[in-house]
Amino acid sequence: MDSGIEPPRDNMDKRPKDLVPMAEFVGLVNYLKRRLTIFIGVFLIGIVLGYPLSENIIDWLLNADGYLPSGVTIIILQPMEVILLKLRISVQIGLILIFIAIISDLTWNGRNIINTARRNKSDNNNFKLSKLIIVLISIIGLGIIGGFYSHKILIPMLLEFLANDAANVGLSNTWQLQSWIGFIIGLFFGSIVSFQTPLVALLLLRNGVISRNSITENRGMIWFIAILSGAALSPPDPLSMFLVGGPIILLLEIALLVDKILRR
Repeated sequence: MDSGIEPPRDNMDKRPKDLVPMAEFVGLVNYLKRRLTIFIGVFLIGIVLGYPLSENIIDWLLNADGYLPSGVTIIILQPMEVILLKLRISVQIGLILIFIAIISDLTWNGRNIINTARRNKSDNNNFKLSKLIIVLISIIGLGIIGGFYSHKILIPMLLEFLANDAANVGLSNTWQLQSWIGFIIGLFFGSIVSFQTPLVALLLLRNGVISRNSITENRGMIWFIAILSGAALSPPDPLSMFLVGGPIILLLEIALLVDKILRR
């Protein structure tokens, strides 16, 4: 029976806010849908350019220091493995180009997308080009840092862990080429993308897509998702999960700190 008593207003205000408000989320999704053809074209360009480049990437991985632990033998089980690997690498290159295209598009049009979703007047920004250049440089710089972290710390440590784990239970360390390189490529590209966290967070914050309060109030959920992604990409031990998910948490906190400084 309806008692007609409304819940206290202070209790309603204490509820966690949505990470992305519904109006802004719907406006952003609708805008990206209209850009779908462009993103598909960018993806296809990435595949076309990435396929011949993937052969050089495979050769580099086969000769990279720390990627083949001692006692490990790499085998090929089927003739199509190299072709499938090249396709996989080219697809991931295409996905990274889509990521760059979306970030660049949001840098250029993000404020207007949100204003349209809120039915506010569009904001004519005279510094779009300079912001876009800064964002592109940031993407490259963060990608290089993420690739260096993956190359020097993450991949060698996890591969050594897997090799030692198999040796400790008496298993022969014979790895399939496709699985080995696929694991490395997944970690490598995952690190490049995850190290873009501060840039993405700042972009969403500065364009008004999300607010600082929504991030801080949902911080526990964000941390859980970061650790969960670490568990999906790495062996299921605490150290490996932290090595993959930890940088996401740290970089997000750095982004919040930078946003606080910029607002001052």
